[in-house]
Amino acid sequence: MRKGEQTRAAILEAALELSARQGLEGLTIGTLAERMQMSKSGVFAHFGSREDLQISVLKEYERRFVDEVLVPSLRERRGVARLEAIFAHWLELTTIEAARGCLWISGAAEYDDRPGAVRDELVAMVRSWHRELARALQQGVDSGELQPDTDISEMIFDLYGIILVLHHDARLLGNQSAPERAKRAFERIIAARRVVAQAA
Repeated sequence: MRKGEQTRAAILEAALELSARQGLEGLTIGTLAERMQMSKSGVFAHFGSREDLQISVLKEYERRFVDEVLVPSLRERRGVARLEAIFAHWLELTTIEAARGCLWISGAAEYDDRPGAVRDELVAMVRSWHRELARALQQGVDSGELQPDTDISEMIFDLYGIILVLHHDARLLGNQSAPERAKRAFERIIAARRVVAQAA
């Protein structure tokens, strides 16, 4: 990478770390410049405004989320195996983020009632992830492994609920059994919709 690209990547890395701990609203050009030992104008040269910086942080978080959760899962065959892989990677990442903070979860609390470009970007990203989950669930139905009358939207609601409770219990309450409970909750949800093979 060119020097300018390297500097931008380093700023973005520091911004991701700060945002995870302090939230997107806690991220300012001033604190980032101090962290990077740069001038504010130096940071502004790479990100034209605080809002641009916040959106860039969200986009980088989404890119990493997809790389860590979705991409490895695509190696599994379509159907329940892929769905299980997606949730396993998602659960693993959420468990890690319980210690450092999740931008999507903290961002939802910060921007749920605050209109603007940052909220719009966050909503678009979460909806994009919903579509990926819907695709994986539909493939489970199409493969004949999940019941044909499975309510995809309800399943997404349930799976997201598990992740939110995991983050809450692990981060706020320090509950070390939360990841295992989340895994069992996922297994119960899938078992309830799985097609039972008929005896010959």
